[in-house]
Amino acid sequence: MGVAVEVTGLTKSFGSQNIWSDVTLTLPPGEISVLLGPSGTGKSVFLKSLVGLLKPEKGSIIISDTDIVTCSEHKLYDVRRLFGVLFQDGALFGSMSLYDNIAFPLREHTKKSESDIRNIVLEKMEMVGLQGAEGKLPGEISGGMRKRAGLARALVLDPEVILFDEPDSGLDPVRVAYLNQLIVDLNAQIDATFLIVTHDIGTARTVPDNLGLLFRRHLAMFGPREQLLTSQEPVVRQFLNGRREGPIGMSEEKDVAQVEAEMAALEARGGDAHNGVGPKGASGGDAVPPQLDPSPGLPERKAVRRRQERVARMLHEFDEETQAAIRKSLPEDLLAQAESGAFTPTPGQGGRHWAPEANAGQGSSTATAVLPRSGGEG
Repeated sequence: MGVAVEVTGLTKSFGSQNIWSDVTLTLPPGEISVLLGPSGTGKSVFLKSLVGLLKPEKGSIIISDTDIVTCSEHKLYDVRRLFGVLFQDGALFGSMSLYDNIAFPLREHTKKSESDIRNIVLEKMEMVGLQGAEGKLPGEISGGMRKRAGLARALVLDPEVILFDEPDSGLDPVRVAYLNQLIVDLNAQIDATFLIVTHDIGTARTVPDNLGLLFRRHLAMFGPREQLLTSQEPVVRQFLNGRREGPIGMSEEKDVAQVEAEMAALEARGGDAHNGVGPKGASGGDAVPPQLDPSPGLPERKAVRRRQERVARMLHEFDEETQAAIRKSLPEDLLAQAESGAFTPTPGQGGRHWAPEANAGQGSSTATAVLPRSGGEG
């Protein structure tokens, strides 16, 4: 099973430019999490911080009892071996065949024989549907195939945490659908911890166990998918419904009066449901669609039961809309235990985190839209 990634109070800046502050979340082991946010909010910077390529000014990142923010370079090197990374463009070596690209980490970081390397490479290529393409160069294949080759390379060292940096970028909707199914299938097979950075709302609604949203240099919210998909938080609803009306603007800053006027106009037109099917997979409203299941013939995702037990313990800590959505996803035995009070309250935040207070840490006198807390406090 994958390992948990516990992030606490993380702050990152480049010179005087603050990227985000006080980011706190827990990636539950073996589960699929998605991190959303407007362009330029530092999602890729967050991924680079998780693997130690960038060092935050404050906070901690605990992986297998090691804080990679303060540990030695030698220890950081060991922890990095737990990670696999799929970069936005695949990041393949153009002069190498797909086989050699995928074999590269094994040749660099292990002492395995070429026979063992071949077996591993062919196994991973089969997992991502690239069997028979070993001799092709990256320039000879489609963007979707390059993504899959990059994913196969990320898998060869059997990582416990896999990071996906906008895996859907540059792909048409059909290929995105295939890639989403591949991600779910891989999680069922290897039970690793997945974190996906994406702008695709269809992916966010159907793939992950957990959702998070970065906005205005803070983590607006992170928690079980039902929490964000039913959230009344203005910025969450705006992003998940893919509409103009709300706190997010082209420059990411709108004043209160402008947001209030836009929201009043939206309600006059019938609210989110009026939007119907929006861009980038947004479906309108706050419906919670079913998650993708693994393809027929593959094992069930072990993370599903672990997640069900976790959210059952948290059930009565959520608002009514989130509770109702979670109840629909729970098996009868866990629902009965949750309703009977058999579970003890979760300590601390239990892996879910609320929005910061409005204007927290911004150091600006400009009035910005309020981001109210939703639901009960944990």
